Amino acid sequence: MMADEKRVLRLLKTARGQLDGIIKMVEDDRYCMDISTQVMATEAMLGRINKEILTAHLKHCVNTAESQAEREQKIDELVSMLGKIIK
Repeated sequence: MMADEKRVLRLLKTARGQLDGIIKMVEDDRYCMDISTQVMATEAMLGRINKEILTAHLKHCVNTAESQAEREQKIDELVSMLGKIIK
């Protein structure tokens, strides 16, 4: 992975902490809207992490592909992933 590993790990650990907090909120029977707000915040964090990873893929993996065929394959992978994200 060519993304900034320290940054990605920090963000993932933050998201994990948010998930742990959401689990506790559910166990404590907290207000539904508060739980939903935290779920959305965690989803946003995961989206930022994925953006970081996909940006690194585009800037490094696609740019450094050794052949046009390999470059096209990597672009196709990225387009496929974006299709899954956007659906």
